[in-house]
Amino acid sequence: MKNNIRVARAEQRLTQQQLAEAIGVSRQTVNAIESGRFVPSTVLALRIAKLFNKPVEDIFSLEDSDE
Repeated sequence: MKNNIRVARAEQRLTQQQLAEAIGVSRQTVNAIESGRFVPSTVLALRIAKLFNKPVEDIFSLEDSDE
């Protein structure tokens, strides 16, 4: 799964820590999601998308190997 969290954070000028606090996870979790080491739950993905005011599909997408 690919994600655009780093780009969305930059657009909003949020640090990983600020994003983590806003969605109720640790900074390490945000880092793991951004780097693709952790796939968030549906609820967490929806929280992230809502925070950035974007559809979840704008933040997360499947890679060919995920299909």
